Amino acid sequence: MSELFIGIDLGGTNIKIGCFDSQLTLLCKTSTPTEADTGPEPVIDKIAQTTEKLLADNNLSYESIEAVAMGSPGQFNFAEGIIISNPNMPLFKNLPLRKMLSDRFEKPAVLENDANAACWGEYTLGAGKGIKDMVFFTLGTGIGGGIITDGKLVHGFADSAAELGHVIIYPDGRLCSCGQKGCVEAYASANSTAKRAAEAIEAGASSSLKKVIEQNSQITSKDVYDHLAAGDDLAKQITDSTAKALAIICINVLHTTEPQRIVFAGGMIAAGDVLLERIKDYFNEYIWTLKKETVEIAFAKLGEDAGIIGAAALAKQLKD
Repeated sequence: MSELFIGIDLGGTNIKIGCFDSQLTLLCKTSTPTEADTGPEPVIDKIAQTTEKLLADNNLSYESIEAVAMGSPGQFNFAEGIIISNPNMPLFKNLPLRKMLSDRFEKPAVLENDANAACWGEYTLGAGKGIKDMVFFTLGTGIGGGIITDGKLVHGFADSAAELGHVIIYPDGRLCSCGQKGCVEAYASANSTAKRAAEAIEAGASSSLKKVIEQNSQITSKDVYDHLAAGDDLAKQITDSTAKALAIICINVLHTTEPQRIVFAGGMIAAGDVLLERIKDYFNEYIWTLKKETVEIAFAKLGEDAGIIGAAALAKQLKD
C-alpha cells in the first residue's frame, strides 16, 4: 500500500487540497469554497470530507494517508500549532488548528503560514530546487514572503519572521494597510500598483487607463501592464516604480540573509519579462560596488499549486 500525503492551502475564499505520493508526485487535487463564517469546526470537517471524496474518486485509500499539512494565512504560534488571528477569517482566533486537523484526520499534522508553505513548495520542487538559501515573495493583494536559510524556514522568535511586505523602503512614505508608512507593499503589490495609477489619473495625469476607469470604475495591475505594452507613459512610470521598489527589497534581503536565489510568485508575475528585467535593472543600478553579486532573481515555477506542494512536502517531513 503506497504512502499518501495531503497538502492543504486554506484561503479566505477557497480551500485547495492535493494528494501526493512519497515522491511528492501530485496524484489528484480539488478545491472547495471555504465558507469560513460557518466556523472552524465545520471548515475542518469540510476539508476532511472533501479529501475523502477526492481519494475515493481516484481509487486511493484514505487509510494510506501518512500525514497532512495545512498552509493558512494569519498569525501563529507554530510550536503549539495555534492560529492566533486571521483578519479574513475572524472566527479563526486563538485556535489549536493543528490539533483539530490531526484529530479529524486521525493522522499527524503540520500547520504553516500560507506564504511559507508556498515558499517551501518552490524550494522543494520549483524555482528553488537544489539550493539551500532562498527568499520568496508573493505579489498579490499584498506582499507575502518566506525565507529559507541553510535549508530551513525562518520563523523568528515570535513566529512573525519574513513579513517581507512590511519592510520599510521609503521612510514616511505611503501609508500601508498595516499602519506603517513606506512599506514595500504600499508600492509594489498588485493592488498598490493599480491604486497608484488610479491616484495619478485622478490627480490629472494623462493616460489611456482613464478609459478603463470610466468603463469599469477601477483598474487592475494587469490593466497597467497591458497599457504599458501599448506604450502608455503613465503605465511606464507606475511599473518602473513598482520594479524599483522590488529591487530595493531584493537588495535589503540580500544584505540580510544572502540568499542564492530570490523568487517572485503571485498573480503579478504574469506581467512576464517586462517586470523581471526591470527589477534586475534597478537592482544592478542600486546595489553596492564592493563586490559583484551573484544572486539570481527569478519567477516561481509552480503556479497555484505551490501551496499544496509545499504543505505536502512539510507533511512528508513528519514521515522522514
